[in-house]
Amino acid sequence: MRFLRQFGIILLISFIGEILYVLLPFPIPASIYGIIILFLCLETGLVSVASVKETSDFLIEIMPIMFVPAAVGLMDSWQTIKSDLVPYAVITVITTCVVMIVSGRVVQLGIRFGMRRDKHE
Repeated sequence: MRFLRQFGIILLISFIGEILYVLLPFPIPASIYGIIILFLCLETGLVSVASVKETSDFLIEIMPIMFVPAAVGLMDSWQTIKSDLVPYAVITVITTCVVMIVSGRVVQLGIRFGMRRDKHE
């Protein structure tokens, strides 16, 4: 029963993200709205980590399975993709590097901000 409750909390927050996606005029995916809302709820204590931890762990464990349909779709589109394989590979490598660099910088800023905040307390 607790898994259903935890999954219900996650679904409710995701649903709120979907509503925001429809209502707000920004080009932000509903899943990002949901992640931000969940983060804010966890940070403010509105939702405790314990109230979603087990179901979140389960969803993370099965995440690789969720990529199977996308991989099958790529295999199905192979004839279309193969003529442009080099540009796709270059774009994939470049965007992966950019994401790693930006993520690293954001984490560094977060660590620095946390250290400054700890010194002031």
